[in-house]
Amino acid sequence: MKNVVIGLEVHCELNTNTKLFCGCPTKGSNEPNTRTCETCLGMPGSKPLLNKKAIEYAIKLCLALNCKISKELIFSRKSYFYPDMAKNYQITQYEIPLGTDGKLKLKSGKEINIKRVHMEEDPAALVHPKGMHESAYVLVDYNRSGNPLVEIVTEPDLASAEEARDFMKQLITILNYLGIFDINKGIIKADANISIKESDYKRCEVKNITGFKEIERALNYEVLRQKAEAEAGRKIFQETRAWNAERGITSLLRKKESEEDYGYILDSDLVKTEITKEMLDEIKNEMPELAQDKVEKFVLRHKIKREDAEVIAAEKELAEMFEKVAEKINPLLAAKWLRRELLRVLNYNKKEIYEIKMDESHIIDLLKLVESKKITENVASKIMEKLIEKPFDVHGYVKKEKLEAVSDAMEIEKYCEEAIKENPHAVEDYKKGEERALNFLIGHVMKKTKGKATPKEVNEILKMLIFCH
Repeated sequence: MKNVVIGLEVHCELNTNTKLFCGCPTKGSNEPNTRTCETCLGMPGSKPLLNKKAIEYAIKLCLALNCKISKELIFSRKSYFYPDMAKNYQITQYEIPLGTDGKLKLKSGKEINIKRVHMEEDPAALVHPKGMHESAYVLVDYNRSGNPLVEIVTEPDLASAEEARDFMKQLITILNYLGIFDINKGIIKADANISIKESDYKRCEVKNITGFKEIERALNYEVLRQKAEAEAGRKIFQETRAWNAERGITSLLRKKESEEDYGYILDSDLVKTEITKEMLDEIKNEMPELAQDKVEKFVLRHKIKREDAEVIAAEKELAEMFEKVAEKINPLLAAKWLRRELLRVLNYNKKEIYEIKMDESHIIDLLKLVESKKITENVASKIMEKLIEKPFDVHGYVKKEKLEAVSDAMEIEKYCEEAIKENPHAVEDYKKGEERALNFLIGHVMKKTKGKATPKEVNEILKMLIFCH
């Protein structure tokens, strides 16, 4: 996209057991309004109490994003009157965010500047029975109200929907490595600010976009909408819009407010919390090795290609599996099978690595058989497909199904002789220079051996026999 400016405000739910300012559980009963108390319902006289684990998680994220961390934690009240916030204000950070001036690197190498990372409480969930625009009434579920969130605000450094999608992917990878976000149940949403040159970069905000693909779809639509408005000579106003995933369009919510409209004031119920050097040092010591660190380690220690290292390190579970497998198997072979075969089978079955029961021991057993040439890669691929469905004893399965590789040249030669006799036309075509005919014959032999011979051996024997006839 040319002459497009995009900034993101990403809201991520921290994976704590209790809410940000009370002891109500963040998970449990899904029956509306059952995980609530006086504090998250905003009742008069209730007092918030800060969740220490949420602070630790938020600081970990700031460190991973290379942010400058504030020396004290200060909360403010963001005043607005809406059903999702019973006390008519949201407790958030405004004057001094927890983290500032961070960076996140995209896959392309481009660095996106992080303006601020701050903590806040999640509002309640609004339920529109017939959709946002058609419902005659709205229901409110306060179970979610008060859940701990971090908001990551970028500078307007993104220049396309593709970059925005990649930013979200890289952020999810960091969150997963840190272990502060539940990838299965956690809520992560983005508000996107988009402007184009044709409107003199008048900014429109699209609210509450969920999912990588939806980020890309919403941004692409909004850029096209703004360009169409500009081309038609209509003025673009600063406004807030909603993304309708079903219809694939944005619609006007309200004219855009400024921060001043929210009437921020310091929250008198929450005292300043000092972030000490000792506290920071303790959290730094708990920081895990992140994806970019693993990439460098895989390249330097295991000598695998950087491209393979980046794909493997992008998923924490895959990276951990590779490290365990590479202790027992040639790292180059391990990288090849995890990066290509395992991901191929997962994609085909529409599964994520954390959803399968197979572990590194099954991969090690399988690749040891490949490494020692006791089974062919073709057989190993088929076993991998079965392992994804349900783990089993690889050695026992190979023995039971008689899948050991055919390494006896005399036996392979016998199958090749049969293929030549059964397919005389293919033999003649190959002699005339048609390479596809040889591939046909190889496939015929592989079928006879049930994939237990290596294509390379079959290729060599077939060529020898054809030109000896």
